[in-house]
Amino acid sequence: MDFILQSFVLLLCFTSAIVCQVTEFVSIDCGSASNYTDPSTGLAWTSDAGIMGHGKPDVVVNSNVNSQQYQRRRDFPADNKKYCYTLNTKERRRYLVRATFLYGSPAAEGTYPKFQLYLDATKWGTITISESSRIYVKEMIIRAPSNSIDVCLCCATTESPFISTLELRPLNLSMYATDYEDNFYLKVAARVDFGAQSNEPIRYPDDPYDRIWDSDLEKRPNFLVDVAAGTEIINTTKYIDTNTREYPPVKVMQTAVVGTKGMLSYRLNLDEFPANARAFAYFAEIEDLGENETRKFKMEHPYVPDYSNAVVNIAENANGSYTLYEPSYMNITLDFILSFSFMKTRDSTRGPLLSAMEICRYMAIATKTDEQDVSTLNAFRSMSLGSDWTDEDGDPCVPTQWEWVTCSTTSPPRITKITLSGKNVKGEIPRELQHMEGLTELWLDGNSLTGPIPDLSSLVNLRTIHLENNKLTGPIPSFLGGLPSLLELDIHNNSLTGEIPSSLLTGKVTFKYEGNPNLRPESKHSKRYKVILGASIVGLVIIFVLFAVSIFLLCHFRTKVSHQKGDAKGESMRTSAKPTTTGSIARGGSLMDEGVAYYIPLSEIEEATESFSKKIGKGSFGPVYYGRLRDGKEVAVKTMADSSSHGTKQFATEVALLSRIHHRDLVPLIGYYEDDHQRMLVYEYMHNGTLRDHVNESSDKKHLDWLARLHIAEDAAKGLEYLHTGCNPSIIHRDVKTSNILLDINMRAKVSDFGLSRQAEEDLTHVSSVARGTVGYLDPEYYANQQLTEKSDVYSFGVVLLELISGRKPFSTEEYGADWSIVHWARSLIRKGDVISIMDPSLVGHVKIESVWRIAEVAIQCVERHGSSRPRMHEILSAIQDAIKIEKGIDNLSSSGSSKAQSSRKTLLTSFLDVESPDISHSSLTPSAR
Repeated sequence: MDFILQSFVLLLCFTSAIVCQVTEFVSIDCGSASNYTDPSTGLAWTSDAGIMGHGKPDVVVNSNVNSQQYQRRRDFPADNKKYCYTLNTKERRRYLVRATFLYGSPAAEGTYPKFQLYLDATKWGTITISESSRIYVKEMIIRAPSNSIDVCLCCATTESPFISTLELRPLNLSMYATDYEDNFYLKVAARVDFGAQSNEPIRYPDDPYDRIWDSDLEKRPNFLVDVAAGTEIINTTKYIDTNTREYPPVKVMQTAVVGTKGMLSYRLNLDEFPANARAFAYFAEIEDLGENETRKFKMEHPYVPDYSNAVVNIAENANGSYTLYEPSYMNITLDFILSFSFMKTRDSTRGPLLSAMEICRYMAIATKTDEQDVSTLNAFRSMSLGSDWTDEDGDPCVPTQWEWVTCSTTSPPRITKITLSGKNVKGEIPRELQHMEGLTELWLDGNSLTGPIPDLSSLVNLRTIHLENNKLTGPIPSFLGGLPSLLELDIHNNSLTGEIPSSLLTGKVTFKYEGNPNLRPESKHSKRYKVILGASIVGLVIIFVLFAVSIFLLCHFRTKVSHQKGDAKGESMRTSAKPTTTGSIARGGSLMDEGVAYYIPLSEIEEATESFSKKIGKGSFGPVYYGRLRDGKEVAVKTMADSSSHGTKQFATEVALLSRIHHRDLVPLIGYYEDDHQRMLVYEYMHNGTLRDHVNESSDKKHLDWLARLHIAEDAAKGLEYLHTGCNPSIIHRDVKTSNILLDINMRAKVSDFGLSRQAEEDLTHVSSVARGTVGYLDPEYYANQQLTEKSDVYSFGVVLLELISGRKPFSTEEYGADWSIVHWARSLIRKGDVISIMDPSLVGHVKIESVWRIAEVAIQCVERHGSSRPRMHEILSAIQDAIKIEKGIDNLSSSGSSKAQSSRKTLLTSFLDVESPDISHSSLTPSAR
């Protein structure tokens, strides 16, 4: 009874989510005369009559399709323009975008339309019609780069471009997330329902996201042929639990094909391949196996060692029958003809089974025209409403240019020429024009422009300016004569006033200014005045420079004298304590002699700590005490009694590094003390202790909400990124963990204890006689080769991120059982699409799940077994900042898009058969890379 009640509640919640999802569907019937509701699906369809002013509706004849949305289409002229539909999106949300094409009419003289389809500046594909009665479907899965996208048709080579429908379907949470989505879209190449009951595809309402699942009974040329002998269809009416990452529809998962003779093999064609792809397989055990029956199989073809050697046991992989198991390839190169086969293992009693599969091609996202250039062009368009030239759609440069602009071939494209001669432009010249740094020609003549000439001094490439026959007023700006590339300036027939800068009258520039009655050449008196003024200014500058140099030299002299006195005093203090020996770090020149740190006498430290009376913790090499210096500054004093050469080296490393390194997210060193028997480091006191105290150590800890955890992760990542990239040479922390991330009075995180070879801090620190670190955090590659790299810190930081999500310890046989570590435990759950189970219970229901997914994904990438597969700290920082923006609900996230460097990392779902995938580099995302 409880199970039935739980199932009902889950079904109710899922149904409400679907209803919410459907309200965001965008369904445009292109060419329709009115809006309507499809009786078979209940979906509302909108006519494009109110949103598309170009082209003309046309009736589809000889159509064998009964759906109302395929009774008409919209045709566009076969010219050199592009025609675009603009769809509103939420930036960074994932969508399925679908365009369909049904021509229907007999071919004129045997030729059918052929044209190009674009999404923003990215070529989506070439539409080549060869069958008049076939519906051609193009689907793209995107993460929206802004608050709108443009779907454009252009560049016809035969007949006219046309379109039947345009659909936008928002996806849920992290569906179809990839490592490469800043730079690549996913173009759907195949989505097949195996074991289908009919030739009809499955889509909404069976699929709440309205994906189209093609039937494997549909036998188009080269589509699902060469089926292995013994392949049979099976089905069930039982409910299949599909609540994982991609949420395939239950109806698809209730059918499957089984290789009764031990093999499943198929072949299908993939348009626009060879290419790199994301491949998904969907399995569910829908047969009741006997007690001694097993279903185990391997992928035999295409043969990829890591994947092909893994054994699939669906019920075991999915943690039960009638439950989805959804492995995937993150990045694989596939040929035009995809042949694949699964073969049962020798100890299996049943043949392989397959329910569905998807293959998506990576499509590189093309860079759109510079945003500032587009903003300026839109400003011009608003100055001449109603004119034909203002109606052009889409990107100004790609794939075809607007008729009144010329673009560069750079990335991003820049506007090099604006031609608006006689276009009835009214108002003042937009000040945004100064940002069009690529502009070489500006033609604004013959309009009704008013006001002054704006500041264009930043346009160093500008060669030609035509502003004649307007109503401009004010003086001629002096910067015009200083433009380095200017060759031609025409301002005649305006109402400009004042003196003409002499630099425009030298003959270097072809200059026309007739028809401005109140313009006059610069007078001799004015020139003389400017010379005197200029000489005066130069004189004042020289006097000011001499004065500044004098002050600097005086201060430098005083500082030098002060340092000499301080050094003598410090040396005296050290002599009055206990003299250093040959084993001291002062050997060969003390640290103080190098000026690397502030030496604090023992008497001052004893006074500050009240004779070491308040112990506040245990550091990497000894107790830590609270203190307050004479100036009131609160400090933490770390003591070290180890007098060995190893201990001396630790101490010297810490002092040398921290004295020279300053960053707001690193705990600052205030001073040090050392003699034969004792060494001490004096740090800024961090009032809120360690991150471990707040996450998984204290039962009465102050609760950290998710946003606070994200900001702490951001601070720590910035500190580590500085060590890796801001220092030369770079510094490897070597012991990143929650106890080495400290929190100040404002809960700002700072990284501590870096640069040291570790000694025993706690009983789990030493894992071998060579590798030092903390069990649970230590890079597995370090165990093997003892080679520390920046990626070793990345691994440890990934563990910290998992702690922030879960609130659990990094190492515990009690909590994780045989998994023993948080990494193995979390990896298995996340790969199954279950992030809820790893979340700290105090966070569940109070966070945006997509934000948690963003951190979970990057955390699992950090703890990959091979360092080359892990991201770098700046990529981790970017992911954390993404999660913060998602959690805050910021709509206009910065789209760094193509400017972001892609790493060699993999995502959490790298496995097609639930094993580690081979390394994937960014360069591999080209067909020729394999």
